[in-house]
This record gives sequence, structure tokens and C-alpha cells, in this order.
Amino acid sequence: MADEGDWQRSLLRELSEGGTSGMHLDPPERSAPEGQRSDPETVLPRRQAPQHTQPVIRGPRAPQVPVPAPESVPTVDPRLAIALGRPQHGDSMAARTGRSLRKLTTSAAQEVVEGTRLAQEIQQPVTTGRVIAVTSIRGGAGKSTVSALLARTFNHYRHDPVLALEADAALGTLPVRLGAESVRWSCTDLAQILNPSMQLTDVSGYLVPVKDGGWLLPASQGRVGAPLDVPAYRTVTLALRRYFGVTVVDCETLPGEVARTAMDTAHARVIVATMTAEGVNGTRVVLDWLAGLPHAALATTVVVLTATSPDATLDPKAAAAHLREAGAPVLLLPYDRHLAQGGPIHADKLAQATREAAMRLAAEVMQRAVKAR
Repeated sequence: MADEGDWQRSLLRELSEGGTSGMHLDPPERSAPEGQRSDPETVLPRRQAPQHTQPVIRGPRAPQVPVPAPESVPTVDPRLAIALGRPQHGDSMAARTGRSLRKLTTSAAQEVVEGTRLAQEIQQPVTTGRVIAVTSIRGGAGKSTVSALLARTFNHYRHDPVLALEADAALGTLPVRLGAESVRWSCTDLAQILNPSMQLTDVSGYLVPVKDGGWLLPASQGRVGAPLDVPAYRTVTLALRRYFGVTVVDCETLPGEVARTAMDTAHARVIVATMTAEGVNGTRVVLDWLAGLPHAALATTVVVLTATSPDATLDPKAAAAHLREAGAPVLLLPYDRHLAQGGPIHADKLAQATREAAMRLAAEVMQRAVKAR
């Protein structure tokens, strides 16, 4: 950690010089006293996201010919957006009432202590940006939902910039889950523009500011087109690591080429599996593949079992035990009515168990990412 101070000072200097590009970010706030900002009950935004402006590229390696800006495209067709309905709470009214009563008992103090411990693990300092890849063996497992929860949790508890990067060009849902109303620049577009002379304030002009904080880089504009390729993914992730303390990558499903590259090059990995026999069995195959990679990929991998239905019949303990045999920790993301509803994720609507699971996952993944190469 010897270079930690220099890296953070350099980052703060870039943030404070944001006026030349028409954008400004508040410097990271100081660490809160013990017990503050660690209660998993409420996840609130830490700062107001800056407005999107046209970026300015400085330096001798800037493009000689301006790159035409793509048109801004809504993430959800306006004709469909009006049909989303009112978001419901992940917990029932009875569950919320019972939790309020439990706060009056001694167990509430234990929850605060545990929340503080997890927050400290999530806030671990890094000397260079950490990349966390999230994938699954098949679609519908909830990897975009898990990616969005991770990005929101890291952004809430950490004091350095956090990026959610979508590496799934198959009409991925990460922008919708993060509440982005529209997208413009894609990962492939940015790969053609990035150069070493750019500062954070330049790069952020190409990104989507997330309402609750943090940044988003989509893989596409929600249209069927050329898929994201490995060279573009490598270019973007390697370049952006210097600007963001944590990058959460929502990958395509395995065994896609970009997903395999992301899993092989990330500092930590999250594999999302549904609470079904086929989901658990396929994920075990992936874990065995990771165990055979030349470096210790399995040691930096966490499995998330998602309950996509309240009527799941598979025994979660048996499923977790089967996956743990491969050597990776397994966490459960319980069924949440708000998440199952689809659409943007509202932090204040998440079930208490979901918030706690997101904190445990973020802490578990961060522990492994910090220790990685």
C-alpha cells in the first residue's frame, strides 16, 4: 500500500481541476465516525451527480478529427415506460413493521456492529483500480441485477469514483436497472477515443451519471448491432482503471469470448446462479474451469445464488454445499418483490435482507479484489 497516498492525491487533483471541461465533482468526503453510514437499513446517495456535457480532450494525442457524437437513445421506449407501474417494496408491510419493533431490542446493536464491520471491508483502500467481473452460465440468472446492486453499494460506502461497465451487447439491462433514462456513448465508441492525456473530467463526459451516484458505461444503445469484441473491452478496462477505484463489469453469459476474457483478467469474479438444479449444476462446471486456469482465479471468485421466485423448491443449503466443494464461497440473494418487478432499482424499496446480502457480497468481493495481483 505504499503508493496509496500518491494515487489518491493524483485522483483528487484531477477532480479539483474539473472546471476546464465544464464538469465538477466534489472531492471524496472524509471517513465517517464508527457507526455512521454503516447501517444497511438505508442506502442513500452521497453526492449529486454532475450534468452530462460534451467532453474536452486535451494533449498531443487527442484526435485530430472530432469524433461525431452518437444520438442519445432512451433505455426504455417512452410508450412502454408509462406501463412500468408503481414500484413496490421488497418487504411486505408486516415485515417492515416487525423490523421496526425489533429495533427496540438488543439485536439492533448487533446489527449495527455487523454493518460497521462490513462497511469497513467495503471501504478498503486500493493502490490501483480494481475490476470485478459479474457473469452467469445462462441468461435470466440476475447478473445485471447483482451488478447494479454491487455498483450502488460500492458507490455508497466508498469515497473514490465507481464505474458500472456493461460488457453484454446482447441488449443488456444494466442501464435500465441503474435508472439511466438514456444512453449515448458505448464501450466500443469509447475504445476509439481514449488516450493517455485524458483526465477523469474528460472521460466522465462520455459516461452516464447515475442518479444515486457513480457512473455507467453501456455496451450498446439497446439496438441489435456489432457485438463488443475483446480488443475494445481490454482497451477500455485497462484505460479506465486509473480513473475509478472500483469497476463493476456486467459481462455477457459464459462461454462468450468477452466473458471469458473478463473473468480471466478481473481482480475478483462473481458468478450468479439461479436456485435451480440446472443453474447450480452449470455453475459448478464453471467453477471447475476456473480451478484449471494458470493463476488462482478460484480464490478470487464468489458465487451468488439468486431466488427468482418465492416458491423455489431447491434446498439452498444443499445447493450451496455442492458449489462450495469447488472451493468458492457461496452467498444467497433472497427473493425480493421489488427486484422481481423489473425496471429501475430503487434503494429505498429494497427488502432489508437484500440490502444486507448486497453488503455482504460487496465486502466479500472487495476482500478478494484487494489481495489480487
